[in-house]
Amino acid sequence: MMENRIYQMIALCQKARGLVAGEFACKKAVLEKEAQVVIVATDASNNTKKLFGDKTSYRQIPYVEWGTKEKLGSILGKEPRAVIAVVDTNFATKIKQMIHEQINP
Repeated sequence: MMENRIYQMIALCQKARGLVAGEFACKKAVLEKEAQVVIVATDASNNTKKLFGDKTSYRQIPYVEWGTKEKLGSILGKEPRAVIAVVDTNFATKIKQMIHEQINP
């Protein structure tokens, strides 16, 4: 149930233009320190997880492994996406909180 609410919040964030999706766009958002939180799919490749783990850690940007590529892509109306970056501060705070509550009930 909580998982669906998180996906709905991500979709709402996308409609409000508060996130970027895809490896290239997310990498750019991280390097320019626009990303407030980076979400990497649990089924993403180890190289992608390491790349974003290292880049976000260095810039002190929150990083979460959550969801699947297929579901992240479909909720955004796109092809499967391995990574999304939330650039809106308010959405990032709420999404981080919701994911934390689901992972640590």
